[in-house]
Amino acid sequence: MTTSRLEQIRSRFPQNGLFAEKTWRIAANAFPFSPKHLEQIQKLGHLLHKFNQACNLLYRQSWQGKKPAWIAELLDRGKPPELIALMRDDKLKTLLPAVIRPDLVLTENGFAITELDSVPGGIGLTAWLAETYTALGDNIVGGPNGMRDGFQQIFPQGDVVISEEAASYRPEMEWLTSPERVKTAESYTANGAPLYRFFEAFDWPNLKTLRESWTPATPMTPPLKPFIEEKLWLALFWMRPLQEFWRQELSERGQRTLQQYIPYSWVLDPTPLPHHAVIPELGIHDWTEMGAFSQKQRDLILKISGFSPLAWGARGVYVGSDMPAHEWQKIIAQALAEFETHPHVLQRFIHGDVYTQDYFDDNGNPVSLKGRARVSPYYFVHQDKVTLGGVLVTLCPADKKLLHGMTDAVISPGSIAAD
Repeated sequence: MTTSRLEQIRSRFPQNGLFAEKTWRIAANAFPFSPKHLEQIQKLGHLLHKFNQACNLLYRQSWQGKKPAWIAELLDRGKPPELIALMRDDKLKTLLPAVIRPDLVLTENGFAITELDSVPGGIGLTAWLAETYTALGDNIVGGPNGMRDGFQQIFPQGDVVISEEAASYRPEMEWLTSPERVKTAESYTANGAPLYRFFEAFDWPNLKTLRESWTPATPMTPPLKPFIEEKLWLALFWMRPLQEFWRQELSERGQRTLQQYIPYSWVLDPTPLPHHAVIPELGIHDWTEMGAFSQKQRDLILKISGFSPLAWGARGVYVGSDMPAHEWQKIIAQALAEFETHPHVLQRFIHGDVYTQDYFDDNGNPVSLKGRARVSPYYFVHQDKVTLGGVLVTLCPADKKLLHGMTDAVISPGSIAAD
């Protein structure tokens, strides 16, 4: 019976795979969510869409002089003038990401948002997992077709344009759409057909043919607005001068809800403070004082904000408590030195709770893994309506601090727990 279940999963793998040169542990069953957790996931998508709308408005009002100029200046750092002009084009004014994928750390009481991804991988993988585990009898969040239907709704026609850097995701997009629709960004010439952008904005200056042939009149999903993709927003959300703005745009209830989800975050800005001032929550006058923090005080995570090859995946991410003090000091100094071109964000590190899930070992036998879960819901936004397509769960060994796709992680779709 056990072997048969594994054989059924393996038999459904696409001929060309889903991720190039990537493997993972095959889950025996989908990851079950409690009713409380599932309700939170279902409600979160609409709130995150409102958050994206508010971010879009705040950036626009900032460069137009209706809000403080420092906001847009911060979000523009490191970006070429041509790209800044494009993302301020009136044709893109109201456009927002059509896929929202937060990366959530699962805890007993709920979730912590560590990142918001507007150009997420895993759409095809999660669609395949949903179909496969539904066929095995699991009650999958979003159903067997939620991911496929969601993507079809936001992108019914056109080309999926993938950069060489993101080439490992090409098989899953070919399976989800068709090989004929998936194109290489470095050699692609825009012809007026809609584009699904599967490349990071920092690649734009290197895509000569596409850059010269594309205009804002050609639909591109997600829109070429890299300011929205900055991790800086998680810190801007907590800044005291912006609290009234967030309350107005999200509602008081929405603001309070996001405060429960978003760990306290800071922008690592080297600008000297007045002699009487301290950095909120940390009680220090200068960022370099963090170098003297004890290991317990270093329960912080430092990451580059965006527009950099180091800003996606698990690269450019440092956990203070997991590093020797001298290395932590070096990373702080480096982040401060790069502020003008690559701002960094500091967050409180959230320890996920430990959960157990069975997977199949190399001999096809079920084995239990105790680990911490990264939960990645996929929300599709069409005509201002937000739909939950499915949930990808990556259970990483409990001794790992960074939760991401890895060879020894168990990957599965989220399911509705049985009563």
